Amino acid sequence: MYKYEYKTLHDLLALAEKEKTTLSDIVVRHEVESSEELEEKVRAIMASRLDVFQESIDAGMKDPGKSVSGLVGGDAHKLAEKAPNLLGPLAHKAAVYALAVSEANAKMFKIVACPTAGSCGIVPAVMMAAAEEMQTPRPVLVDALFTAAGIGAVVSRNASVAGAVGGCQAECGTAAAMAAAAVAEMAGGDNDTILQAFALCMKNTLGLACDPVAGLVEVPCVKRNAVFAVEALAAAEMALAGIKSVIPPDEVIAAMAEIGRLMPVALKETSDGGLARTETGKAIAARLEKAMEE
Repeated sequence: MYKYEYKTLHDLLALAEKEKTTLSDIVVRHEVESSEELEEKVRAIMASRLDVFQESIDAGMKDPGKSVSGLVGGDAHKLAEKAPNLLGPLAHKAAVYALAVSEANAKMFKIVACPTAGSCGIVPAVMMAAAEEMQTPRPVLVDALFTAAGIGAVVSRNASVAGAVGGCQAECGTAAAMAAAAVAEMAGGDNDTILQAFALCMKNTLGLACDPVAGLVEVPCVKRNAVFAVEALAAAEMALAGIKSVIPPDEVIAAMAEIGRLMPVALKETSDGGLARTETGKAIAARLEKAMEE
């Protein structure tokens, strides 16, 4: 057993309190222990992920074209070109960036699966948009990403981040909760506040079905990323105001795991239920199947 090993978020918080340090520092220490690499290299690798975040945002924004299926593409441009009517600058930018990264994924551009390709737009969008608006120093951004990664690892260990196992609550739900934790840290939240942001976000994604039309990570996945990027910001805002989740973070994860087990297989990435089985969803699947045969 490693000195800085943690299996639950309670373990992670307890280690941070014992060492009088941050959650991100514990995650870094564990990564150094388990990888047997120098901290400088571990941090450099994580920083390189931030570079890919920016590259995928830029790639998505520069290419307004459609994906091969024709189902998605260009919506990031539409949202970016129109001044927001309802959202504030940060939430609007996060939604734009989430669309851009998810559209980039649909067009087979390079992305970071954080934690999955289907949810790849949420963490980059929230973190990079917030960093721009708050002028966050890069070291702080790297620390926040370590925190998000450590939290995501706990979810993966105790529940799942796979849509085929837990539905989209496991994918977009986990991504949004990771993003909420990261941005709460970036905004100056303490260790407990960060975990409260996570819990407030995740518990409001419970039961989310994974129902991709035609089996593609496009509809409703791309737009779902944008919506849950905004939810992540709302959860972090509440946590920063001192609002706490009545259900503790680890219990929220356990609830997500249970709901995933109870969820019908038709709602877990099989395209046998939900939006995929609407009349329009079935028609799209038939059209694409026919196109592949020709």
